[in-house]
Amino acid sequence: MKRNNIIPLCSEKERRDASSGQHAVPNGLVSLNTAARPRALGKHVTIECYNCDSQVLNDSARLEQVCIETVRQSGATILSSHFHYYTPQGISGVIIISESHFTIHTWPEHKYAACDFFSCSDTIDIQKALDSLKRHLKTPEIGISADMARGIVDNNRIERYITETDNTDQGFVYSWKKKFELSKAWGILTSVDIADCDPKKIRDGAFITAYVHQLCDHIGMRRFGDTVVVNFGEDERVAGFSMTQLIESSLVSGHFANQTNRAYIDIFSCKFYEPRDAAEFSLKMFSGSNYVMQVALRS
Repeated sequence: MKRNNIIPLCSEKERRDASSGQHAVPNGLVSLNTAARPRALGKHVTIECYNCDSQVLNDSARLEQVCIETVRQSGATILSSHFHYYTPQGISGVIIISESHFTIHTWPEHKYAACDFFSCSDTIDIQKALDSLKRHLKTPEIGISADMARGIVDNNRIERYITETDNTDQGFVYSWKKKFELSKAWGILTSVDIADCDPKKIRDGAFITAYVHQLCDHIGMRRFGDTVVVNFGEDERVAGFSMTQLIESSLVSGHFANQTNRAYIDIFSCKFYEPRDAAEFSLKMFSGSNYVMQVALRS
């Protein structure tokens, strides 16, 4: 796969003519001018946050305060903020600063947040912003995925840079169905951990059975045999109902922990279904506050 290259927007002849006098500018861009280093109108940093606290990522008011504190720590001047909560979970937020903007998008089900810091000032302290995010999102893994100069100004004009690509979108796919098909997987396993379930629902064997029947209908799976729901566990930490349901394409299983009011659901099938649909249906059925999802393709 060919890597993306950032190239100036000019002719091949101009590139050849200038090849002996090229000089590097920020981010590895190649400038055709041989004058002093050009100026950038803005600095654009993208930040990856992994293994965050999923509850923080799903609390709009709390997350907004985290981001406001992060922007303040960076030295930027806040003008306004707006945060939007998606049902059943996930948040997008933007803070407008006099220097430009800060944004965040969260995926609580993956304990992941993507941040974006754009500034037209060279006084912003990105490291302090990273430290603040790491502390408040409770993430052990945070880093900068891109650090770009935007709007390169040279000789009193904006240089025109484009991205040369092979149109493969860097080999990424953006749906589980596409990934399932391309990988020729035998099966797909979705593990869903649901927090703060309704205590009555997870302690009701009849309700759990009804949930399994409705889940199978929802994701288009045919049940094979009866749903087995058993309440056991001498250890208080694991006490609660456990469930299994054979389906023609494999198995649905789960455990419901009385001590923490959490549900742990596993859906394994050689027939494709949408993991997010199954997870969000389960969250709604058990009236949980949020969920974490892990998906594995089995070959």
